[in-house]
Amino acid sequence: MQEISSVAVLGTGLMGRPMAERLLGARFSLRVWNRTRAKAEPLTELGARLCETPGEAVEDADVIITMLENGPVVTDVLFASDLLSKSAPGALVIDMSSIPPSLARDHATRLAERDLSHLDAPVSGGTAGAAAGTLAIMAGGSPEDFAKAAPLFEAMGRATHVGPTGAGQMTKLANQAIVAVTIAAVSEGLLLAAAGGADPAAVRDAISGGFCDSRILELHGKRMIDRDWIPGGKSSTHLKDMNTVLETAETLKLDLPLTKAVRDQLAELVATDKAETDHAALLLWLEARNAPHRVGNLPDRLPA
Repeated sequence: MQEISSVAVLGTGLMGRPMAERLLGARFSLRVWNRTRAKAEPLTELGARLCETPGEAVEDADVIITMLENGPVVTDVLFASDLLSKSAPGALVIDMSSIPPSLARDHATRLAERDLSHLDAPVSGGTAGAAAGTLAIMAGGSPEDFAKAAPLFEAMGRATHVGPTGAGQMTKLANQAIVAVTIAAVSEGLLLAAAGGADPAAVRDAISGGFCDSRILELHGKRMIDRDWIPGGKSSTHLKDMNTVLETAETLKLDLPLTKAVRDQLAELVATDKAETDHAALLLWLEARNAPHRVGNLPDRLPA
């Protein structure tokens, strides 16, 4: 298989920057671009080349990785910038953003017309997983393109090929629905325990290892007890994904009542100036409905 000699990373925000750091640590040659230049500048100290436009970043790149805010932004960067005119024929575009599956399939079709391959490979694991290189990567596309991307994925986490184009994004939607509903369940369980006179931190320890144990209980449960709402995954981003889940479910003629309920809760949380909080702050929405009951006595740690 042809060795990857140059990689472009487009989007170095909350998730993209630590992912780029992992690639640099694995000694890949990286060019980086971000709409807000200051978010990409620190990567130059680790050896990345900072570029002024997407086209400059992708010139001669074997692989182009996008990690952008939403579907319209991905579309704009891929097709309304200088990217296509500068990309090398045969390059592989790996979109690691979270966008609708139908849009991923559209992107793949349009890129193929320009002799560019495509994988949709969204991730789960938040900023902690990105920094540690333990992201769950869900990839849709051809097995050959997945194999080409394997060395990059190994630097960032654990990748699974889940099917054809769009399957990666469909898997991410399933992930986001499960995560959101589980965050809501952990919030309700810990608030119930606290209101009933139990120590929520001790409750979390007691039920860890039982049937309700999960990464959400482990990590987000601790966030709730510490009342740390500095984002690893933003509430506004999760709301965007939950809207996509329900839009996609509607096209499949599915009714997802739990997903609908938690989407509405997230929407109310975001509307109360909590868009930038971690999605574990769904507990704040629940506490507002049940005042004065609260999980713990620590002050809230909120993003600036």
